[in-house]
Amino acid sequence: MFEIYQSEKTQKFHFRLKAGNGEIIFTGQAYKDKSGCENGVASVKKNGTDASNFEIKESTNGKQYFVLKAGNGQIIGQSQMYKSASGLKNGIASIGKNCDADCKDLTA
Repeated sequence: MFEIYQSEKTQKFHFRLKAGNGEIIFTGQAYKDKSGCENGVASVKKNGTDASNFEIKESTNGKQYFVLKAGNGQIIGQSQMYKSASGLKNGIASIGKNCDADCKDLTA
């Protein structure tokens, strides 16, 4: 399930994608307005099933994570940090399985 929410601190809109177990598997960038955030969700739905749109990165602490890029190369969002390569691979697969999920607007 996608959730759209607004940060109380920055007033910017964000989305997150949760797996069936409720765990957050992907978090989008910050958006100035809700329509931009909704476009971000649509972009995940469009690009989340193509493995070539994912880029694996490594944080300064050595843990890996991935970003999802749109067709124009812009980063849509990123995953959590993973301890293992198999966990990261499963995370990418989970995006593909869940990217057609419904979207719940928590700002309404």
